[in-house]
Amino acid sequence: MNKTSILIVEDDKAVRNLMTTTMQANGYAYHTAETGESAILQAVSAKPDVILLDLGLPDIDGVEIIKKVRSWTNNPIIVVSARSEDRDKIDALDAGADDYLTKPFSVDELLARIRVAIRKMRYDNSDAAKDLSVFNNGGLKIDYAAGCVFVDGTEIHLTPIEYKLLCLLAKNVGKVLTHNFIMREIWVNASQCDTPSLRVFMATLRKKIEKNPSEPVYIQTHIGVGYRMIRIQNESFSENT
Repeated sequence: MNKTSILIVEDDKAVRNLMTTTMQANGYAYHTAETGESAILQAVSAKPDVILLDLGLPDIDGVEIIKKVRSWTNNPIIVVSARSEDRDKIDALDAGADDYLTKPFSVDELLARIRVAIRKMRYDNSDAAKDLSVFNNGGLKIDYAAGCVFVDGTEIHLTPIEYKLLCLLAKNVGKVLTHNFIMREIWVNASQCDTPSLRVFMATLRKKIEKNPSEPVYIQTHIGVGYRMIRIQNESFSENT
């Protein structure tokens, strides 16, 4: 069985060495790049399963690399950057990054983000995903064909906007979706909604699907950036009702 391959794009030698050692210790194959130009070449030639990308490269800004790579592949891109401003995160995620980890980072958290990205990639690439009509995640079930939502076997009645929000998050499970992306996808005219209004819709949705909305299990908030549907461990998508 082929190892999952990781492309590490990082110009800081110490951080790059930490990442390569971590990948090796956890059974991943890896490639490295120190510049944006090299990263693009490696992305084309090595066809990595996951890209770990620093934004502050010496030749090309990381956001531009994301846009270029996204023109030919949907494989996960996890930004690992010292840039911690919300605007930087939003720009990277809107450009097509799947996740954003701020330096300094925990190795355990980095590995967890990689595992989530790999699970989503494998699901997206599976034949079952193309024909799937039911989404299962822990106690949450969405029957797309019937337009119904169940939590722990009990049907939950959602408004049309709440249902569209939940489906958007579910179809991008594991991926951080920015406020702007969500508003563009849900409302034909983005001016019909703003970030404070979106927060209200999310709050009402959480009250209906979460046992404890103040400690959400399914929908994670990334403050100032957006939201993510969390993949519940030991559960998978299923066509079974």
